Amino acid sequence: MYIGVIGGQFCSDEEGRLAYEVGTELARRGAVIVCGGLGGVMEAACKGAKAEGGVTIGILPGPFCGDANPYVDYPIATDMGQARNAIIVRTSDAVIAVGGEYGTLTEIAMALKMGKKVVALSSWEISRAGQPDDKIIRAQNPQEAVELVMSSGR
Repeated sequence: MYIGVIGGQFCSDEEGRLAYEVGTELARRGAVIVCGGLGGVMEAACKGAKAEGGVTIGILPGPFCGDANPYVDYPIATDMGQARNAIIVRTSDAVIAVGGEYGTLTEIAMALKMGKKVVALSSWEISRAGQPDDKIIRAQNPQEAVELVMSSGR
């Protein structure tokens, strides 16, 4: 499976720890990580995956493959800015959101629009008229996030 790990380019130490653990768990299960290829949550997830011998793909916003974090195996330079978020989500079978800023929120929205499974770990909570969106699956820890995203059901 190709699993998108989405989150901010800048993250707290706790979000970095969570993303690293998500990366290690995904690699243990043989999943390929797809991310934005830069720092923060993306780098932490890739670093965790590489620690377990996993494979990582970074879909970069700029024109240079050299901008990828050092744990990306396959950098893809798009020169599309934030529009590259659609490629990250389309390439992924499902996504795990860790923390995140507005770019992460756009990826969550696109994933839901595309019918992809979205698991949130210390990430956005979305509601309409005060009613939480139940399509975003909440996880309490990295292991649960990976289990939820890798399972076939909701």
